[in-house]
Amino acid sequence: MDRATVGVYEARAAVYAGRRTADEPERAAVFAAAVPEGGVRIDLGCGPGLYLGVLGRPVVGGDAAFPMCALARAAHPGVAVVVHDAEALPFRPGSSAGVWASKCLQHLDADRLPEALAELHRVLPVGGRLEVVLFAPTGEEWVARRVSDGGDDLPGRLFTLWSPAAFTELLEGAGFDVDAVHRDDDRLHVIATRGRTLPDIVGPGLRLLVCGLNPSLYAADHGVAYGRPGNRFWPAALAAGLVSVTRDPWHARRHHGVGFTDLVKRASVGAAELTAAEYRAGAERLDRLVRLLRPRAVACCGLTG
Repeated sequence: MDRATVGVYEARAAVYAGRRTADEPERAAVFAAAVPEGGVRIDLGCGPGLYLGVLGRPVVGGDAAFPMCALARAAHPGVAVVVHDAEALPFRPGSSAGVWASKCLQHLDADRLPEALAELHRVLPVGGRLEVVLFAPTGEEWVARRVSDGGDDLPGRLFTLWSPAAFTELLEGAGFDVDAVHRDDDRLHVIATRGRTLPDIVGPGLRLLVCGLNPSLYAADHGVAYGRPGNRFWPAALAAGLVSVTRDPWHARRHHGVGFTDLVKRASVGAAELTAAEYRAGAERLDRLVRLLRPRAVACCGLTG
């Protein structure tokens, strides 16, 4: 999360809590009903806990600002609330059945959002539900960056405003199937399902972006690009000094600046199943991703296509 924005929320948590309410309780209740009974729900960026009472149980709240977490715990005794960074969630893979993310992902810089979305893909099982609320640009911009000024009751907050098309594309790159997108004036509502595929594991400062053709079903199920036994990628990457840990794309991203994406996000038994239309759309998406991240180099890996 943007550290200056977190600082604003830490300094003004009580002011925020005193002036805000859960403005979409009906949507939150629909989300809660859609999560399987007994499944853990995560309230990402829960703030002072405005939605913790309507998301069902069991629920875990989390926020990057400690004072917000303290307010949420006080308002909802017995509910676990943790301090976390959206780009490094403290939850096991597949441990949550649904994530509610209301107006928190907008506080990430544009080039940091893909990694946060990949984290959400990691903590959800295939079929897990994600619901996102954030602000959108008022014009036709693909993505816009704003910092709130003195006219706002909490000045100094970063807002990254996403058009429906731009945010949807990043969600699909993160391995989600987008089920519904609704724009209401300056607000964007998105419902998505965690797909059986790999997320883009990317972020700012990449020295190399590795692009495969598409994930195999084996790789998708094991969460590791080029993960099938006998694949030559990881031995070659180790030998070349690109990575220091085998079969760990998260370590490669965070410690060596090596990111991973695919030309086509749909997982399959083999690349021969892909269509020319999927390749064309994937090339256009890759171009936009490279423009967003600006890696030093891109390496395309594949035997066909």
